[in-house]
Amino acid sequence: MNAPAQIKKGRKFDQVIEGARTVFMREGYEGASVDEIARDAGVSKATLYSYFPDKQHLFLAVLQSECAQQSEVEFLEEGSDLSVEETLHVICKTLMTFILSRFGQDMFRVCVAEAQRFPELGRTFYDSGPKKWGRKIAVYLDSPRARAALDIEDTALAADQLAQLCRADLMLKVLFGIEKDPAEAEIDRIAAEAVKTFLARYRR
Repeated sequence: MNAPAQIKKGRKFDQVIEGARTVFMREGYEGASVDEIARDAGVSKATLYSYFPDKQHLFLAVLQSECAQQSEVEFLEEGSDLSVEETLHVICKTLMTFILSRFGQDMFRVCVAEAQRFPELGRTFYDSGPKKWGRKIAVYLDSPRARAALDIEDTALAADQLAQLCRADLMLKVLFGIEKDPAEAEIDRIAAEAVKTFLARYRR
């Protein structure tokens, strides 16, 4: 399936996106219906279809919007007095909170399931999520403060390694429904261990 070249935007576009996001988070991708999305968005089905040809493209737009918001999270504020270790912990915890969220998991499942039939969905998920996060982490690893504490030749690779350490076994447990709502203490523990392992490799 090919995506439309350009989805038009009108005065109710954001309304449709927010309604769709609410329904997708509540019902999941498979459980969400276009009728329900239109009701929650407060628009007619005709209005919804004037923006999106089907549920897949609507989900893609919600995915782009959500990932864009998440990637705008700033884990390093100007003038922050956090140490490099503390900042890495914030990065890990912020990333884990998103990828372990119900919506984050729903996006992952749908994108993997639909990637062959709807390649743009997989590419959009990667570009809007993991790729953007990797770049943001790499930018921090290239900062003077991080450079003073860490000896890293390839910051892009190191950024990906840190993100992979965050996933650990907990992501699979959530993905397979073994664990539904990880406690914050468990997320903190895995984030702390990820940072320790990362620093063991890269600390000067």
